[in-house]
Amino acid sequence: MTIPQHPALCIDLHCHSTASDGALTPTELLQRAADKNVTHLALTDHDTVNGLAEAQAAAAEHNIVLIPGIELSCLWRSRTIHVVGLDFDPDNREFRAALAQQHRNRWARAAMIDERLKKLAVPDLLERATANAGGDVPGRPHFARVMVESGVVRNTAQAFKRYLGAGKPGDVKAYWPELPEVVQWINQAGGIAVLAHPRKYRLTATKLRELTADFRRAGGRALEVSTSGQSSGDLGFLKELCVREKLLASQGSDFHFPGAPWCELGHIMKMPDGLEPVWHHFRQVPGNHAPA
Repeated sequence: MTIPQHPALCIDLHCHSTASDGALTPTELLQRAADKNVTHLALTDHDTVNGLAEAQAAAAEHNIVLIPGIELSCLWRSRTIHVVGLDFDPDNREFRAALAQQHRNRWARAAMIDERLKKLAVPDLLERATANAGGDVPGRPHFARVMVESGVVRNTAQAFKRYLGAGKPGDVKAYWPELPEVVQWINQAGGIAVLAHPRKYRLTATKLRELTADFRRAGGRALEVSTSGQSSGDLGFLKELCVREKLLASQGSDFHFPGAPWCELGHIMKMPDGLEPVWHHFRQVPGNHAPA
């Protein structure tokens, strides 16, 4: 499906629901997207497509084009990197099998986080985090909420700063597949692999160039150029990387919950001119029609 460049369109290709670590159900997410005048949305929950069916039904009600999406965790030189998959076949058998393995990996990770945080003496931490996640695999935000409820920390930001953020005891990375494998999953399902929020990995310019080159060599096709929390300088540097590696350009808010205006649905800095948008290479999504 080709989405024409038109000022009436609002395209957000990165957001989350309660199917992973978002605060809104897929139905609530699509309602909010409609309220924010989003016309094309990709639901990109972490390592799962369980929210897509509900999101599809809600998208039809609001006349929003829903693009199949996912955000997959992987490793690059022992660092956790996220790759967004767009416009793939969510029913592809090999892709589903890979997601089942990733689901097992997430449970193993959750158990390891629980083990590492036992010194905090929070009763039933894993069980309560699982309940917080709606009975599915808890991620670090779910553990953080239980820690707040238990009085261990004042808020979730403090939970990440002390216990769950990069380099802290609850920052578990060991269970993810390598970057080329994850890119291959997306490609085999007919989708487009996008390197998500490149500036959030706190890599030097040299390391980020190396990551982008490795991503392209692995079969990755696009770079998330415009996302939340970026400066105009970031946009310029990411444009340079896109041009250097001949990658398509993507954009998305990385929305997780209401009340954070810096990462609101549809609120995305304008993509720099001179780049080829990833949505120009989408297939037609069955059952969807572009808004009038």
